[in-house]
Amino acid sequence: MTAIYLLLGAVLFIILSTAWLRLHPFLALLLAAFGYGLAVGMPAADVVASINNGFGGTLGNIGIVIAAGTIIGVYLEKSGGAYALAESVLKITGRNNAPLAMGLVGYVVSVPVFCDSGFVILSPLNKALCKRGGVSLAAGSVALALGLYATHTMVPPTPGPIAAAGLLNADLGLVILFGLPVSAVALLAGWLFAVNIASRISIDPDPEHSEDEILSIVQSAPSALHSILPILVPIALIVMQSIAKYPTEPLGAGAVRDGFIFLGSPVVALMIGVALAMTLTRAWSVSNSWIGQGLNNAAMIILITGAGGSFGKVLQNSGVADAVSGPLSQWELGVWLPFVLAAAIKTAQGSSTVAIITTATILSSMMNSLGFTTPNQIALTVVAIGAGSMCVSHANDSYFWVVTQFSRMDAKTGYKLHSIGSVVQALAAGVCVWLLSNVFG
Repeated sequence: MTAIYLLLGAVLFIILSTAWLRLHPFLALLLAAFGYGLAVGMPAADVVASINNGFGGTLGNIGIVIAAGTIIGVYLEKSGGAYALAESVLKITGRNNAPLAMGLVGYVVSVPVFCDSGFVILSPLNKALCKRGGVSLAAGSVALALGLYATHTMVPPTPGPIAAAGLLNADLGLVILFGLPVSAVALLAGWLFAVNIASRISIDPDPEHSEDEILSIVQSAPSALHSILPILVPIALIVMQSIAKYPTEPLGAGAVRDGFIFLGSPVVALMIGVALAMTLTRAWSVSNSWIGQGLNNAAMIILITGAGGSFGKVLQNSGVADAVSGPLSQWELGVWLPFVLAAAIKTAQGSSTVAIITTATILSSMMNSLGFTTPNQIALTVVAIGAGSMCVSHANDSYFWVVTQFSRMDAKTGYKLHSIGSVVQALAAGVCVWLLSNVFG
């Protein structure tokens, strides 16, 4: 219980220091990481190693992705390509439905693409859609962030659900069959939260340009087809990588498979996206300045995201997941047990994928005693774990900082919108799993 109390204290410190004392999130996260690690009794050398490994590991996974995605965003913004795309999308969804459009796009994209990468890639489109639709960036960003979450945590071939299915010997087809409707309910809940709650907080998607200036930009912008390539091609390549990695090798083996895996790695895919974005202008001098601006914009986001990774790694190495999961595993909650267990571990250490895998590992030896024995029950357990792993996304989650920094939200606003939104979405998914378990369990 001491570890849990110290964790609550660390989280409270981050919230108070960033929201009320205005301490920079980078310092708040690092101070919390050092303070928690030492207070819980970790050797000082292990605390330092965890902070370094967490920072480096997080940026090793998404640092270049954030930089490349930010550069693509600058090209789409400066060339007018993002607004050309926005005009095309709004003709389909209607001018006031930008949050719905972003939620649906995120829902589809996140099946093969990690949330962090998906949000970075789609951020310029989100800003343009909100600007042209006259909608607060807060609404579009929350809809996009929660739409990405819905499928990422519950629908294979994302790594978390696949790993959980493997650990629990679940039928992958049944996991997909149950995961799709549950994730659709989660998407609906996230969208409703975005349009009814997040939209009340006004954030200008593009404060640097007036409406007349934007109309002028649209008229001289590249075509929508040309503009979408820097977004669509990286996503398509990442999807192809996921397909190529599938155990049945649907795209073949050998050099062909290795080629798809290489081109579909997020770093390579995003760098190809940068190359395509550079074709949106013919002025090389302008192009270089845009790259520099993109790197400047990315620097702060990368540092804060890395600090979040440091805090998360200290929590993981401190064994807080075991402290949280021990008492919960004794409760008789039915299908709510995997949900609550995953939610507790997610809230404690930040990573949805870690929460999914940790929960599945804990439950793998308890399935028979818990009464989860039929194929349907096991598949629903996997989906329940995924639903719980969305809750709560806050300061120790690198995704929280990606969403807030790319959306120009301060930490306090992020807690109100993204964090609470993740709770609303997770609970809606949990109720849906519970209802399905009463019918099919």
